[in-house]
Amino acid sequence: MQKLFQLLFLLSFLNGFSQEKPDFEAVDSLYREDQFYFGITYNILNHKPEGVSQNSFSAGVDLGFLRDFPINKKRTVAIAPGLGLSYKNYKQNLIIQEDNGVINYSTIATDAPFDKNKLAMCFVEMPIEFRWRTSTYDSHKFWRVYSGVKLSYMFYNKSRYIATDIDYKVSNNPDLNKFQYGAYVATGWNSWNFYAYYGFQNMFKEGTLNGKPLDMSTLNIGLMFYIL
Repeated sequence: MQKLFQLLFLLSFLNGFSQEKPDFEAVDSLYREDQFYFGITYNILNHKPEGVSQNSFSAGVDLGFLRDFPINKKRTVAIAPGLGLSYKNYKQNLIIQEDNGVINYSTIATDAPFDKNKLAMCFVEMPIEFRWRTSTYDSHKFWRVYSGVKLSYMFYNKSRYIATDIDYKVSNNPDLNKFQYGAYVATGWNSWNFYAYYGFQNMFKEGTLNGKPLDMSTLNIGLMFYIL
């Protein structure tokens, strides 16, 4: 008899559960979008001093996590602070050389052959975005316009110039600004999003070339991918 009561109770519970309609409004009120991001960029030097030019492809990679906080009932508008990492590589003709603790800057002669000349930087980044999208809780294909600002802290940098019988390496150049900041926008449909970042801070806080300060900043353009 006890087993019969247990069986009836179980059937009653399952029947009640099966008849309960899902609360789509509750689901819709809780969903969040685009928590992880991954980007690939082409890096452009702005305000280059006379004689400085870029060559080859200067690539960058961004990745991180953003916490989505919707601020309207439809959850199509949100604020998203985050934390991430980025790698920026600049291939150009600016030679960085250290001599007895002093950093000197020059440019590669136009007709001088060389094997490599680049400046690489690694950052911890803290972005905050204002988000607009046409998303719903049951569809991940939608239009988006995400704009924001981010503060970046450089924890490592390295430059290297290699030519015939020459190999200059400088790590953690003190002339570079450790703290940099700028604004960005990411917009697109579904997985494909155009991305652009404009740096407001000069890359160099010290250093001159031909008696003029190195007041270069950066413009990064590319693609950004968002993942739930």
